[in-house]
Amino acid sequence: MPARPLTVVQLLPALAAGGVERSTLEIGAALAAAGHRSIAVSAGGRLVEKFVAQGSEHVALDIGRKSPATLRHVRTLRRLFAELKPDIVHARSRLPAWIGWHALRGMRGARPHFVTTVHGLNSPGRYSAILTRGERVICVSNTLREYVLRHYPRLEPARIAVIPRGIDPAEFPRGHRADEAWRTRFFADFPQLAGGRLLTLPGRGTRLKGHRDAVELLAALRARDLDARLLLLGAREAGREKYLEEVEALARERGVFDRLAITPPRGDVREVYAISDLVLQLSTQPESFGRTVVEALSLGRPVLGWAHGGVGELLAELYPRGGVAFGEFNALRERAIEFLSAPPPVAPLEKYRLADMQAATLALYARVAARDPLFSDGSSVGGGDCGEGGS
Repeated sequence: MPARPLTVVQLLPALAAGGVERSTLEIGAALAAAGHRSIAVSAGGRLVEKFVAQGSEHVALDIGRKSPATLRHVRTLRRLFAELKPDIVHARSRLPAWIGWHALRGMRGARPHFVTTVHGLNSPGRYSAILTRGERVICVSNTLREYVLRHYPRLEPARIAVIPRGIDPAEFPRGHRADEAWRTRFFADFPQLAGGRLLTLPGRGTRLKGHRDAVELLAALRARDLDARLLLLGAREAGREKYLEEVEALARERGVFDRLAITPPRGDVREVYAISDLVLQLSTQPESFGRTVVEALSLGRPVLGWAHGGVGELLAELYPRGGVAFGEFNALRERAIEFLSAPPPVAPLEKYRLADMQAATLALYARVAARDPLFSDGSSVGGGDCGEGGS
């Protein structure tokens, strides 16, 4: 038990699925394990049960709905802060950050410290600028740090802490092999993937994930007489039907539909990566990080992707040959052929571990909380740039 346990409230839209939600769970688990009080405020979702089971608490409040009615939660959240007396309020999303910021500003006397995390390359402007108003602003990659500083030049660089997301090496152990029973079931479910070289592109069913580029790559490999197969892992989601119909139509047009499988999100991604000859990351827009890159490399599997954004940053550091200049499709095809023949060796992963991310975040909380309670003089919460930014 720490000498002075902290109370930390994390604010986010919901605990359903995604990088923000995963990070909330991971930090909640670390706080609880260290003897701190961990609380999340969100609209709820399927991950609430797991969050609570790890030793945290959840308060159901829909602070992420984009509606004028959401402003009514400012007072509710203010009363909650007065009751809980948190040391830290950590906002992880823009609208919850605005609701939390206004709630803090209206409090009398000493107020909690305000910390924010910028998880993505949000459109710059006043709405997104709220995430620069934390006493400390966490960015999940150097790519994101540079983006934030470029668009919010009045944000002091010293207030930014780069804390990359991490994975548990025990969940993605180097050299892991899927057992025969699992392989038998998998290829029975997806017989079109059996017998060839398996390319896997993990990601949600959104256009920016580059599914069309993956299909074009499959067709290009087939045109070179390579027996390749393609798995779009996790892309089949409710509400994405029309987009996936486009992807399937492209596969039919290119003559590779019989070598394509599209799945909903699955819990056995480790096994899928382990049987994959090549893991792809082909997002058409720069992303802030690239968790799937780290997961695959942790297993020792080769990764090939567009070298921009956080993905490019990771590949440049961890697997340089895996990065291809964005849009250079011929280079992508040739690199894929090379990798399917003789992939460059993957070095053991010694960074981007979950425990490192958790320790760095808790250390930041401790440093911030060690200061006197803030804003008893009625000054504004945070000091970031809420102007229109650089574009």
